[in-house]
Amino acid sequence: MSPETGPSGESLSVQIEEAERKLRAAAEVATTAERRATAEIEALEADLERERAGAEETREKLRLAHEEELQREREAKEKAIAAAETRLGEIEAQAEAAEQRVERAERRAEEAERAVAAEKARAREGAATWLREQLDSIRREAESR
Repeated sequence: MSPETGPSGESLSVQIEEAERKLRAAAEVATTAERRATAEIEALEADLERERAGAEETREKLRLAHEEELQREREAKEKAIAAAETRLGEIEAQAEAAEQRVERAERRAEEAERAVAAEKARAREGAATWLREQLDSIRREAESR
């Protein structure tokens, strides 16, 4: 056997060529696997980025919806406060009007009491004058007798 021939009868150069071919095939498989892994990683990164963007969009929509809800609640609260203030103003105006009516009624009552007192005084004066006239009349009658 020669040093170039192996136990199976193949020459060393044939074995080297076969080994190089297998190495190239293995390198191609590794390169293909690496490309596939890289493509899969890139796809996963793209999916992750889409998920992040979707989550960010959802979070932003929720934030905006929350702000809008808060704004609606603030507006409703402000409307309720404005309505309450309006109603309070109406009640205060009605109370003021009622107080003025009471004051006018009290003044009218005082005027009526003064008028009654003046009428009583005139009646007493009229009665006193009538009595004096009666007395004078009785005295004159008595004197003429």
